[in-house]
Amino acid sequence: MQALFVRSLSSDLSGVELGEALLAERQPGKVTVEVRAASLNFPDLLMTRGEYQMKPELPFILGLELAGEVVEADADSSFKPGDRVFGGQKTGAFAEFAAVDAAALRLIPAGMDFAQAAAFGAAYGTAYTALVELGGLKPGQWVLVHGASGGVGLAACDLTKALGARIIAATGSPGKLEALQAACQPDAVVLAQGKFRQQVAEITGGALCDLVYDPVGGDVFDESTRCVAFGGKLLVVGFAGGRIADISTNIPLIKGFSVVGVRAGEYARRFPERGKAIRDAMLDLAIEGRLHPHIDRVLPLSRWREGFEAMARRAVIGKVVFEPGR
Repeated sequence: MQALFVRSLSSDLSGVELGEALLAERQPGKVTVEVRAASLNFPDLLMTRGEYQMKPELPFILGLELAGEVVEADADSSFKPGDRVFGGQKTGAFAEFAAVDAAALRLIPAGMDFAQAAAFGAAYGTAYTALVELGGLKPGQWVLVHGASGGVGLAACDLTKALGARIIAATGSPGKLEALQAACQPDAVVLAQGKFRQQVAEITGGALCDLVYDPVGGDVFDESTRCVAFGGKLLVVGFAGGRIADISTNIPLIKGFSVVGVRAGEYARRFPERGKAIRDAMLDLAIEGRLHPHIDRVLPLSRWREGFEAMARRAVIGKVVFEPGR
């Protein structure tokens, strides 16, 4: 089968190669899936550089999440050949076939195609864990979502809207403002450059934001500390901006807000019952048709470099999805 390997770590994707792989014999507890779609996530890019917290042994097949059809499963599992499933694990999704833990798979809701299903799990899992599980999101609250044009950001906007809260979608790129407005139809859009607190204050009538969702870090985090309402939460989701910010503890003390670190995957591993509850709640919303993953582009796996480079340039609105069979 074809698969996308990381052969060596590099800053320019020179260690990444499309090649042939053998699918190992299926082990008990695993499900063999014919991959119909696999979505690109920021950790995939980081893993090509050795900059992600998990560092698989080289060489390894890239790809965190996938959607496809079951080929083979244990007789006593809840899956049978032909079932449409989505899910994944830390590696292995960017291939024509993958062996996935049965516990990591779910049936694709009716009305959701393979590309949307592949783009669903990681992004919405992060958004739900941050905003609902840790943030306590309530209808009517103001939520400032940074990096809103990316997959994780758009998922946060979509979830916020589905749960009846108000969204300020923020992007660092002036050229994305119009496209962001069209993609998620937020209550407001702001350019997250310089001192954007005044814009946030004007939009919220001076109330500021109950929750700030920040996958960017750096200067965006610094200014966001001025955008959180008293009693609110600043949710640290990542550092896509490059710089890991510092904060003096007197700032959250005086302003009365909490800084909350979000590692959705680790949270689910440490608290498996809560992880299952989160996945079930997300799936219920999807089945009800209230969540709508946004796809920027669908590419054959042979054009993997185009997708990775677009993500690195932040030239996408939503998720990049690969189709390994093409």
